[in-house]
Amino acid sequence: MSLPVRRRYDTESLLEVAVAVFTERGYDGTSMEDLARASGLSKSSLYHHIESKEQLLRLALERAVEPLFAVTREPAALEGPAMKRLEHVVRREVEVLAAQLPYVTLLLRVHGNTEVERWALEQRRGFDKIVAGLVARAAHEGDLRADLDPAVVTRLLFGMINSLVEWYRPDGAAARAARHTRMAPADLADAVVRLAFDGLRG
Repeated sequence: MSLPVRRRYDTESLLEVAVAVFTERGYDGTSMEDLARASGLSKSSLYHHIESKEQLLRLALERAVEPLFAVTREPAALEGPAMKRLEHVVRREVEVLAAQLPYVTLLLRVHGNTEVERWALEQRRGFDKIVAGLVARAAHEGDLRADLDPAVVTRLLFGMINSLVEWYRPDGAAARAARHTRMAPADLADAVVRLAFDGLRG
């Protein structure tokens, strides 16, 4: 009789497990025992791969934050009319969300209770500031309505985009099983840009 094959873990696969547990239970509500149970490893084995629970949280949040800031450094986000740059950033943010869905979901659910969470929230505020600057510039250039506060527009845009984590699933089988919407990320991004900017244009 053959023995069951135990899954081999590295930091990458442990990170996937941790993100799922953090999202379900909350970071504060997750113990190393919970992570060990979810991974099928002992706590001592976990410490062969990671230093702490907080290290896993930092790695997970970096997976969401770093691609978002990378978008703001792309040529299409830096060159040309502010309206086109803003549309590019919004479109790419949707694509990043789709590509990094578990990590962005976790990012949106942190509360600032730890140093790592506070770092993540500060990063989000920095990203918001960049987008609000593009909104203000596009309004100044006459391509967006000037009667709307840039900070409010930014919050509304992100509110719509961030709500995608509640109902969008890129995997078709998972989407059908959970009654979520399946849509190619590029098509989803097109829909968000059309919906958002048709009503915001000056």
